[in-house]
Amino acid sequence: MKPRFHDVEQGSEIWHSLRLGKVTSSSNAIFMANEDKAFGEPAKKLALQIALERINGFKSDVSYSNAHMERGHEQEPIARALYEQENFVNVDNGGFFDLGAHGDSPDGLVGDDGVIEIKSVIASTHYATLKRNNFDPSYLWQIIGHLDCTNRQWVDFISYCSEFPESKQLLVYRIWRKDCLDHIERLRARRNEFLNLVRTIESEIREEDFYNYAPAEVGGTVLQEA
Repeated sequence: MKPRFHDVEQGSEIWHSLRLGKVTSSSNAIFMANEDKAFGEPAKKLALQIALERINGFKSDVSYSNAHMERGHEQEPIARALYEQENFVNVDNGGFFDLGAHGDSPDGLVGDDGVIEIKSVIASTHYATLKRNNFDPSYLWQIIGHLDCTNRQWVDFISYCSEFPESKQLLVYRIWRKDCLDHIERLRARRNEFLNLVRTIESEIREEDFYNYAPAEVGGTVLQEA
């Protein structure tokens, strides 16, 4: 399926509305856990959340944030600007790639072939990435989601930490689509299973009898179900 690209500001009201009731790449790791096995509780909770978004037409007001996440949002533009300067490129808005039941919001688009994923991180996480000399594997399935949903050829994973010396503040690792074809197929298969779970939960909740059980009558006395 060819994605429909929406050139909207990420974090805006319309961006949130486009993502409503969809599986997005940032949550891929949740349902890719325990691959080839039954979905765990985190995946089941996510499926319920998405099913309720589809039914209600709005997202829960409950959201989680902490100081590290807030700092990440604040420093992302700095990391993007440094990436542009060091690589002599312009990064365009990542918007939202809509594929119906799922979608993707990369942090930016580079030319016709590339996307970027920026992580503004604490010093210990940045140091681990520096020592590993590769992208943070905890974001593998988000990266694969970018390649799958955008149909682009590469993702530059960017780790940024302002606490490091200037020459080591920005670390960039490129992941090529041609090297991830098997991972893309695995993601598609597991995501389809997960979407089936979402549809099952949605169907169960929408059934009238799921909410309204007929009371049992015994000897003329109505027994209310607990």
